Amino acid sequence: MKIAIAQLASSPNKQQNLNKACEAIQKAAQGGADMVLLPEMFMAFVPPDTGISYADIAEPINGPFVSQLAKTAKENGIYVTCGIYESALNEPKRAFNTTIMLNRQGELIYHYQKTHLYDAFSYQESLNIIQSNNKLEPVETEFGKIGILVCYELRFPEVARKLALAGADLLLVPTAWVSGPLKEEHYQGLVKIRALENTIPVCACDQTGNIFIGRSLICDAMGVTIASAGYDETVFFAEISTQHTAETRQKLPCIQNRRPELY
Repeated sequence: MKIAIAQLASSPNKQQNLNKACEAIQKAAQGGADMVLLPEMFMAFVPPDTGISYADIAEPINGPFVSQLAKTAKENGIYVTCGIYESALNEPKRAFNTTIMLNRQGELIYHYQKTHLYDAFSYQESLNIIQSNNKLEPVETEFGKIGILVCYELRFPEVARKLALAGADLLLVPTAWVSGPLKEEHYQGLVKIRALENTIPVCACDQTGNIFIGRSLICDAMGVTIASAGYDETVFFAEISTQHTAETRQKLPCIQNRRPELY
């Protein structure tokens, strides 16, 4: 399969972000991609200390934001994965940090609400986001099983391993990775090691601009970077080879050689 990564900068204007997302989807399809991955929480950038609540921005899964993404996915015959804010009942301030996946027909085939919240480095995501108890399960697609983990969840090896053991053939990681000391090194290193330790391709798409680092990348099952971006907005592509993944797992059967009875 050919995958596109749409590394974009979001703004506080939700409609502007939706237009930008649809343009990226069209560009990905024109480039021959089967699937396009957009960043975490791309629905809107909420600057700190503005008094705007995530609940004010959030929409239900079948709201206008996802509906337009679905229409664009169908028109272009491409899978779309994107991060949104999903509204919740009886939550006046918070929302779910949700990632949706649409198939070529524009049908919602999967959604995942982030389970590990970024309460670290003096930031508390849990003040704005509801912690979900979603099961960590891959979704079946025409390309095989695809697992999704979101941003901070890269720091938990158990998440990627759980998805790999459940049969995932590819991991998608939408992110909004905040800049800071060593944050770029952490981001790049974690994506590579999650690919290598699970012998599975990993595609990570970050927001750029504002407070985010960009530096999106795609790694093969050996943890080798096969495509990447710098700091600018861009749509870039890579071929994900199932044959290469199978050959890697045959040469390096670390999943098969585990000793779970010892741990």
